[in-house]
Amino acid sequence: MNYSLDRKLAVEFIGMFLFVFTVGMATESANKSGALLAPLAIGSLLMVIVFAGGHVSGGHYNPAVSTAVFLRGKIKSNEYLAYVLTQFVAAALAGLLVNAVGGKQTPGATASTGKMLVAEFLFTFALAYIVLNVATAKGTEGNSFYGLAIGFTVVVGAISVGWISGGAFNPAIALGASVLGAFKWANIWIYLLADFLGGAAAAGAFLYIQGDYARAE
Repeated sequence: MNYSLDRKLAVEFIGMFLFVFTVGMATESANKSGALLAPLAIGSLLMVIVFAGGHVSGGHYNPAVSTAVFLRGKIKSNEYLAYVLTQFVAAALAGLLVNAVGGKQTPGATASTGKMLVAEFLFTFALAYIVLNVATAKGTEGNSFYGLAIGFTVVVGAISVGWISGGAFNPAIALGASVLGAFKWANIWIYLLADFLGGAAAAGAFLYIQGDYARAE
């Protein structure tokens, strides 16, 4: 089925909003039970919204993933711009709601700029690369595991390097986390640069490996 752009954007907005709200509430300092389980909660939410909206919008919920999908040739430029804008708006609004419900958060400790750039780039690359291979490749077309693969990539990333960068792997998550106070505004450029580059690099790797099989349909 080919859904209209406004319906695709509605799916992206709802999913992105729920994603940032979950991130904010799961990492809220007052949520004692959520501290250790936050990566699992966040990855699980991503998994279910990907399954819920993947057949409509592709289930990106991430400007870096949309960048990879655009460079891969699966969405047009006007769709790409609309996706990214919608994702950022939804993330900012969700961040404001987290402030209202859970309270303003205090930024957590992060590593040096260089380490943050490496961590964010590598796991955003991994996330976008996996999305392209499980959700857009001809060899995995029609599979039923794509949501699990995508969601658990975020779980792995959050557990592995969340203590270094905060584990955004998503420019919109970084914006939402900055709005709700979990990330320092001074670091927003790190997430934007590393995450968009990670998405672009993933598209390049996918196109190289898949070759003719990666041609847009």
